[in-house]
Amino acid sequence: MFDDLDLGGRDLSNEQAFDLMQELESNTPEQIRRQRTSFRMAVKAEVTLQSGNASQLLDFKFKGVTGDVSEQGCGALFPIPARVGDIYRLEFDRMKLGIPLTYARCVRCGLVREGAFDCGFKFFSAISLPEVVASAKES
Repeated sequence: MFDDLDLGGRDLSNEQAFDLMQELESNTPEQIRRQRTSFRMAVKAEVTLQSGNASQLLDFKFKGVTGDVSEQGCGALFPIPARVGDIYRLEFDRMKLGIPLTYARCVRCGLVREGAFDCGFKFFSAISLPEVVASAKES
């Protein structure tokens, strides 16, 4: 999407800006689902979110619940929004989801209703879904 734009430090032209807006408008939720490259599994498990920066680890810590998990990332609901582009430390309920403490980048965050934000995270290293489910059932 943005990889093929070589602006060389210049601003977007009107035509380039218009093309990008057209592309963004065509990104409907259904089209985004079709573009997913990996299988997603619906899983309801508690997840704790903290800053991925060691110097900010104690700044905040809040709990949410996962909605789905794939080898590449997960979706979750939280009571406050996560900042898109920031790196977070995710700790999952090991009794329900056998994913170890992991780091992920927030790639999406949207308001569902007051006090509920739908956030999408991309893991820095892929996980194996069968192992995650099996290790959670064994615990």
